[in-house]
Amino acid sequence: MKTALVTGAAKGIGKAIAIALAKDGFNVAVHYHSSQTEALKTVAEIKSAGGNATAFMADLNEPDQITALVKEVTETCGPIHTLVCNAGVMHSQLLAFTTFKDWRAVMSANLDAAFLLTKALSRLMARQRAGRIIYISSDAALLGDLMRCAYSASKAGLLGLARTAAREMAASGITVNTITPGIIETDMTADIPETRRVKQLASIPMNRFGKPEEIAGAVRFLASDDAAWITGQTISIDGGLCMR
Repeated sequence: MKTALVTGAAKGIGKAIAIALAKDGFNVAVHYHSSQTEALKTVAEIKSAGGNATAFMADLNEPDQITALVKEVTETCGPIHTLVCNAGVMHSQLLAFTTFKDWRAVMSANLDAAFLLTKALSRLMARQRAGRIIYISSDAALLGDLMRCAYSASKAGLLGLARTAAREMAASGITVNTITPGIIETDMTADIPETRRVKQLASIPMNRFGKPEEIAGAVRFLASDDAAWITGQTISIDGGLCMR
């Protein structure tokens, strides 16, 4: 049985990804930081459907905890075949008023953690001669997002990280890809003001927000054997918001 580590898997997109991978037979490591109750519910839901999952707590802003997380997951669930970097934070503020402290907090959670996790797993996956690394970025990386300079920059950084990692790891049978979701119906978008919601819907050709399960579907594919020859790619799942 293959093991998948999904960060930020207690709720939202991460939860949908964890459930989807469990359906495909993965033993899923459900990572969380502060949402223990939700993480345990995710694990229970997976197990009630006949899947395998275990919850793991770690603060991904702390390099030592990332190292410990990889070690604990490997010892508990077995060698990690698939890493899904989904955990992240978002602060809204005009660039001119964004403090360096806030900038670093977003960079640490969204970009530094992905780098450290990838670094921690690169040699382990290379020894296995197999692996999947999938970064959950955002359309903000491609379009920029008003009042979210740190978020947009951190998510754009994942695109460069993925391409370099993909080139370096390809010979070891490891693929590295990025998914850039558009506006997805989650807790993070639930409080969007109605006037802004109307404008956002008008900018999406398919005229609706996405569902977490639609992101999870792409992750399932990229983690599967069918995607063994796809690496260094960026896949936008956004109802046509960002066409390239």
